Amino acid sequence: MLKSIFRKLMGGGAATAAAGTSGDAPAKSQSAVASGEANLTGFVDYVARNLVDCPEDVDIAHDVSNECLMIKVKCRKSDIGKIIGKNGKTINAIRSLVQGAAVRLNKKVNVEILE
Repeated sequence: MLKSIFRKLMGGGAATAAAGTSGDAPAKSQSAVASGEANLTGFVDYVARNLVDCPEDVDIAHDVSNECLMIKVKCRKSDIGKIIGKNGKTINAIRSLVQGAAVRLNKKVNVEILE
């Protein structure tokens, strides 16, 4: 299931990957970048809600600057450990997946956990 979501975030199959590597590819439109940012935020929302005990208390916010997208996850204190995982492995995996998808948008992404 995560594989299909990640594939959707990355924009499809090999045809889009090949198109993205050409040096003379046109710049992405503003709406495509905004849509990609919404997909990244939606992915973090989906994963966070499925990890915690109280998904209705999860709140996702994002701030966009010129080249950086900050995704902020707010949840109950008792659920923070479930999102972070043992030794931070879960949040690092989420960050890696989001950063990998953000490369196509020419954006830097940071996922932050708030209390």
